Amino acid sequence: MQSPLFGYTEQQTQDRWSLQNPQLLRVALEGHDDVLARKGAMVAYQGLMEFEGEYQTHGQRHARAHTGEGLDLMRCHGQGVIYFANLAQHIHLVDVDQDGLTVDSAYVLAMDSTLHHEVIAVDSQYGISGSGKYQLAITGRGKVALMTSGHPLMLMVTPDRYVNADADAVVAWSNGLRVQMQAQTHSSGVWRRRGHTGEGWELSFMGQGYALVQPSEVLPPQQADIGGGLMAQYGMGQQGARGANQGNVWN
Repeated sequence: MQSPLFGYTEQQTQDRWSLQNPQLLRVALEGHDDVLARKGAMVAYQGLMEFEGEYQTHGQRHARAHTGEGLDLMRCHGQGVIYFANLAQHIHLVDVDQDGLTVDSAYVLAMDSTLHHEVIAVDSQYGISGSGKYQLAITGRGKVALMTSGHPLMLMVTPDRYVNADADAVVAWSNGLRVQMQAQTHSSGVWRRRGHTGEGWELSFMGQGYALVQPSEVLPPQQADIGGGLMAQYGMGQQGARGANQGNVWN
């Protein structure tokens, strides 16, 4: 059999974490180094592997129920190679060090089992953004594989150069940053989405670090059911962005 498809054979590497291509993650296991991955993200594997649902503590279950933020993970262990992907999303490897990483759980594909994650709150000036008021703080040392729709933009934040970004486009940021959720409106027009421009809630980053944004807004608030009232129009409630997003592929 002959075909150009044979140009897409396995990429050989000695690295434990590597990208087979921009949309496919390759992780090599040696029997003593488990990896945690989003449930259902495995697309292929070689060798002797086992997959188990990752246990969630009472605190993690409570946080997930209260905030809607959290990870449904499976533990992968054994000897061989596993390939992970999610709807051809672009995959990016991040080395987490002592600074830590804050991320929306919707964009996490896999991580080292040595890393710790917990739900944290983001300060809000007026209320809850379409992307949610809560995020995941990942700490420890290890690798995390993040997903984006398209090629992302990494913005450096310094004490004299703060960054504002649409809350629905933000993927992750370094833990050391000061972050506030706000609406760019005058107080008299807080319920008008920035003068009817379609822009509304944003995250403001200050300090020293970085913020990662993607060229896509996953179901932004302006696509909410207008018939659901003001709360739905601005991304809040069951008809808002988070509520209407419950059945999509990132949850």
